[in-house]
Amino acid sequence: MDIFQILVVVFGLCLFEVISSVDNAIINAHVLKTLPEKYRKIFLTFGLLVAVVFVRGLLPFLIVWLANPSFSLSQVVGFVFHPTAEINAYIEKSQALLLLAGGVYLFFVFLSWLFMEEKKYAFLVEEFIHRQSVWFYAFASLFFTAVIYFSIKVNPILALSAAIGSMAFFITDGFKRNAEEKEKEILGSHISAWSKILYLEVLDATFSIDGVIGAFAFTMSVPLIFLGNGLGAYIVREFTVKGTNVIAKFAYLKNGAMYSIGFLGAIMVLEAFGKNFPFWLAPLNTTLLLVIFMGLSLRELRDANRKREVR
Repeated sequence: MDIFQILVVVFGLCLFEVISSVDNAIINAHVLKTLPEKYRKIFLTFGLLVAVVFVRGLLPFLIVWLANPSFSLSQVVGFVFHPTAEINAYIEKSQALLLLAGGVYLFFVFLSWLFMEEKKYAFLVEEFIHRQSVWFYAFASLFFTAVIYFSIKVNPILALSAAIGSMAFFITDGFKRNAEEKEKEILGSHISAWSKILYLEVLDATFSIDGVIGAFAFTMSVPLIFLGNGLGAYIVREFTVKGTNVIAKFAYLKNGAMYSIGFLGAIMVLEAFGKNFPFWLAPLNTTLLLVIFMGLSLRELRDANRKREVR
């Protein structure tokens, strides 16, 4: 990669990390309001170290290692920073496994949001699909069956990779669906500040999985993923303190994040089956979707302000 390609990829990674972490930032802000100032600072400093170094730093290495189990984790770390032609060739052979697992995971996240989750409807079709939420399992099953069918024709091991992606979705989805209910319990309880901080750290790790997996649609370079996701995580922490109330006003920002996740999931699945895309496609997709849904949100805010002025 030349410097221009690196900047484009890092910008796209940072942007994707920010918009895919909106829910996480809002939940963090709500819980932090119940903590004394001392503990807020502990979470925002120590928590940033955990979020960037231990989660967004180590998780990409762990994912690459799981796709290349014949190497030890320490070997994978060494190969990433000191690659050889032989090792690069080996890792490239396993790239399809990583991409398919990640693609299935991300596309399930998108389908779950589209069918199951309460949302601010940007388009009429979203409301119609949400009313058919019972069909989520049918669409997810059809998608998964199609992926397994084509995987077996190409390489049977790909089918296992798709199953791992599906398993990862249902595990993390359970944590996320429980987050809102737990948030209400925590806000209304008198548990210790350290318990709340631990809850936020676990929640942050769960939410970060989407961003880390989606990052492989932008690049297979772990250092770039660490840099882009790390910058995004830092920006999210700043929003948690200063701008969460502002972010919450942009009603369609979450929609943009989910469409971006769905698009990236589709890209990863297609790349796993041999389709090649230019390096700029994922960053461009994320940027365009953010602009579109930010525009819709701003229009919503203007309309709401006009109604208040008329009253």
